[in-house]
Amino acid sequence: MPAFSANLLVRDPRLSAGWYRDVLGALVRHADETFAALELPVALAGVPGRVPLMLHADLTYRAHAWAGELADGVRRGLGAELRLLGVDPDAVAAAAQDQGSPVLAGAADKPHGWRECVVEDPDGYAWAVGVPI
Repeated sequence: MPAFSANLLVRDPRLSAGWYRDVLGALVRHADETFAALELPVALAGVPGRVPLMLHADLTYRAHAWAGELADGVRRGLGAELRLLGVDPDAVAAAAQDQGSPVLAGAADKPHGWRECVVEDPDGYAWAVGVPI
């Protein structure tokens, strides 16, 4: 395992893995009804690479303190924004729209030096993706 990785709880790992593949360009290493292992594209200092992302189905957390809230369908991810640098925001916004996914912010140049968009995955997690201007 790398020094840092992310694990998102999702309703359907296969569905979410397909969204990440089709919208964010993820490489899907494995996807089944309980778990998916992905690699997301990034570019650090202009060098392309990939970072790991795990998706676990809610049922894998049935003994966890969060089980009740997950079963209640509480909105997920509110207040967290996941960011990927080195991914074309115009292509991501178009792909999200094609998938019927919310585009929370269309592609635009930002004062912090990125051209970015913000899209929402099937479970409500916000992803800001962009490239340096």
